[in-house]
Amino acid sequence: MTSRMIVFVHLLNDRSGSPRVLSSVVTALGRGGDRLRLFVGSDGSGCLDEAGIETTRYWYRRMPYRLLTLITYMGSQLSLLTLLFRSRDIDRKALIYVNTLLPFGAALYGWMTRRPVIYHLHEVSVSPAPLRWFLTAMARLAACRLIYVSDFHRGCLPIPGVRAITVYNALDEPFLTRARVSRYEARRGGLFNVLMLASLRDYKGVPELLKLAKRLVKRKDIQFDLVVNDDAVAVQRYFAARALPANLTIHPRTDDPATYYARACLVMNLSRPDQWVETFGLTLLEAMAFGIPVIAPPVGGPLELVTEGREGFLIDCRCGEELAEKVRLLADDQPLCVRLSTAARAKASQFSPQAFGQALREAVNLQASEESWP
Repeated sequence: MTSRMIVFVHLLNDRSGSPRVLSSVVTALGRGGDRLRLFVGSDGSGCLDEAGIETTRYWYRRMPYRLLTLITYMGSQLSLLTLLFRSRDIDRKALIYVNTLLPFGAALYGWMTRRPVIYHLHEVSVSPAPLRWFLTAMARLAACRLIYVSDFHRGCLPIPGVRAITVYNALDEPFLTRARVSRYEARRGGLFNVLMLASLRDYKGVPELLKLAKRLVKRKDIQFDLVVNDDAVAVQRYFAARALPANLTIHPRTDDPATYYARACLVMNLSRPDQWVETFGLTLLEAMAFGIPVIAPPVGGPLELVTEGREGFLIDCRCGEELAEKVRLLADDQPLCVRLSTAARAKASQFSPQAFGQALREAVNLQASEESWP
C-alpha cells in the first residue's frame, strides 16, 4: 500500500478511555509511514497532548449546564467544519478518522468533500435521544466503515448500511512494560487496597463506592482509593455535601495511573448497568495487565474481558451487600487473590498492542483498497 494522509478528529482531550484509545491508534497507524494530523477540541488537556503529530485545536467549551453545553457543542462542530475546509493541505483522498460519535463536523466534511470516513465508536449512552438519533444518522450518511470496541458494543449500537468490524482495545507498550515488572501482592503493608478509576459522575458508580467503603469502615485493613478524571476543584464541588468515610481517599486526575495500579490489591468498576453500560472496560484491562483481580459489571463489554470466578467477579453495583461480602472474601483469602491474579495477567496478554495495530491497519488498508468514497 502507498502512504496516505489520515486526519484524526476528537472532541474532548482528557485522560478518559476514548482519547487514550485514540492515542494508541495514532501510535499504531503511525508506524506505517502515513502522514498523520489531529484535530481536537480546545477544552481540556490530556493524553492527546502527547500524540506527537501535527495538531490543530478547534473551539469547544464545556459548560456547567446541559443546555449550554449542547449549544457550545454545536458551535464547536461549526468551528471544526470551518477549520477543515480552510485546511488546504489535507490530501484529496485523506482518510477522515472520527473518534466517537461526537465530532460529526468531521464526518460532514468528509461526506461533502467525498473523502472516506471511518468512525471509531466507544459509546452506547448518548443523550438526549434526539441527539443520539442525529449522530447515528450522520454516521450512517458519511461513514464507509465502523470500528467497535467489543462485540457487545457492535450489537447494541448497530448503524445499518455501514460495514463494521470489532477491534478490541489494547494498552501501549510503556504501560505494559511497567505492568510486566510489577509484582502483585494480595496485601501491601498489611492492607488490602481497593482501587477504582472513574469519571466524576453518579452513573459511573461513585456513590456506590462511597456506600461500600462505609459498609466496610470497621475493617481497618481494607482501604479504598478513588482516582477521578477531573481536577481538585471539581472534586471539592462534587463531594462538598457528601460525608466521606475515613477508609476512602479521593485523588484528582492523574497522568500516571500505573502508580495506583502498582499498589492495588483489587480494582473495581461500579458503573450502573441501568444508566451506563461499559462498551469495553479499559481500566479493567489495565488492572488485569498488572495482575490485579477485578470486580466488574455483569453486562456489556466487561463480559468479554472477565469470566466469573476466573479473573475476578461480575457484580451489579446495586447489590451492596454482595459487593461487601466479595471484598471481605478477597481480603481474607490471599491464595484466591493470587489465583485470580495469574488468570488476569494471562487474559490481558491476549489484548496486545501488536494485535490491535494489525487489526487497525487491516481495517484502514482494506478501506483504502476498496476506494469506497461515499
